[in-house]
Formats: sequence, structure tokens, C-alpha cells
Amino acid sequence: MRLVSELYIYPIKSLGGVPVATAEVTSRGFRYDRRWMLVDEHYQFLTQRKFPQMALIKVQIEDGGLLLTHPTNGTIRMPFKSSADEREVTVWDDTCTGLLVNRELDDWFSDIFQISVKLVYMPESTRRQVDQRYAPNGIITSFADAYPFLMIGQSSLDDLNKRLESPLSMDRFRPNIVFTGGKPFEEDLMKHIRFSDMDFYGVKLCARCVVTTIDQQTAQRGKEPLKTLSSYRSKNNKILFGQNLIHAKTGLIRVGDTIEVLDSHTEERFIVS
Repeated sequence: MRLVSELYIYPIKSLGGVPVATAEVTSRGFRYDRRWMLVDEHYQFLTQRKFPQMALIKVQIEDGGLLLTHPTNGTIRMPFKSSADEREVTVWDDTCTGLLVNRELDDWFSDIFQISVKLVYMPESTRRQVDQRYAPNGIITSFADAYPFLMIGQSSLDDLNKRLESPLSMDRFRPNIVFTGGKPFEEDLMKHIRFSDMDFYGVKLCARCVVTTIDQQTAQRGKEPLKTLSSYRSKNNKILFGQNLIHAKTGLIRVGDTIEVLDSHTEERFIVS
């Protein structure tokens, strides 16, 4: 039996994740998930790829806002309410409208990064579509890299950890949904799944980058897990771990929900040997 074992929300792109027992599924992913994003003076997005110290900023969801904590800069509260000041911001190849949050937060982040940084929010009016090569027209996401959800099986991480000298925790891979049960990398072939009376569809295996080599507690970089994954999880010069999902309706997902597999992929692009 496959069961949802962990759920994570990442309110601010590339900062710490928040483990939750229940998550609300909205049109563009979990509620609050990557609805905020840090940008530089050119309104280009920031991630741990260039700024690994982003991992050190921990996030808690509170009534009315977020509590942000940094080892040296202390804590600051971020209200859910943003300004009406619009900016065109860029995340990967997409340019979309974001709202500035407030100057106090910009100053707090800028002090950490030692560059000019602004925090922006994605309003409901912004509808950023996922890559239509792999998903139907009209499917939207937040400031996530590409899709509303990333799912990984615990068995897949267990398989990887057996090959490593020092085992890694799931936070290296920043999933939204983790499940137990099944064989390693079973999520690769999940085409149509259902849990909590909602239908989800696997659309693309997730290509992994250097963020997986960053310890999410210390922000230190290493060679793993990419070095080991490259030996058995490579396809077309990409290292694959986890599958991106889209969904058909809104509702609630809870830890402990049963996952039912209704259809499986047979296309060659989902086969990793």
C-alpha cells in the first residue's frame, strides 16, 4: 500500500520548506507554495544555485503571515498582505507580474545577501502556465521551477542512501509529496494517480541540479548525491529523481492518504535504466 508520508510547502522560492500534516490544493499548487520569490535589482529570480545561503533562512507559517529566521539576522515577520506596487519579474524563461511586499523585508534580505534584494508576491491575476510540451493548455503554477508539484517515493531515497557513504535526508530534493510503499523509483511510471478524491497526473521526470548537493542545514556544498545518481539515474545528459505532477481539481491532501495508481507511463522518456 502506498501512503502519503510527508507534505512540504515552500512559501518563498528556494528558502526553507515547511512540513505540514494537511495541505490545501489550489489551482497552482499547495496554498502558499512558492507564491513569494526573491529577485535582484534587475528583477531576476534568486535561488540556492547561486546563493546557497538561502537554505539557512527558515520559514514558519503563522496566522496572517510568515515568520522568517536567519542564524545571524534573527527573525522577522512577513505579512500575507502585499503592496499594490507591480513589477515584471523573471523566473527562468517566464516573465510575469509580481507585487512588492514591503521595504523592511527587502532591507532584511539585502543585509543577508549583501546585494539589493526585493521580495515579490504572485497575485491571483498572474497566471503562469507550465510547459505545454508536457501538459495541457491552461495548467498554471506559482514561482516553482516548472510545475505545481514534485513527488518522490521514500523507497527511491532509501535506494540512493544504500549507495552513499553518508545518507541524505529528503530535504535535499525539496519535494511537495513523499510516499511510502512500492518499489524504488515507482513514481517514474505513475501517469494517473488518485488520493484524497483528487486526480493527479505525472507529466515529466524531474531533472536535478546542484541544489541537491547543498546541505539544507549548513548551506555547505558537496559532490553528492549527483555523483552517485549520475551512475544510474542519467538519461539524455540529465540526472532524474522524482516526478512532476499536475492536477485536475482542488481539495485537501493529508499525511496518511492512500495513493491509488490508475494508469502508468509506457513512453520511452519515462524509462530510466
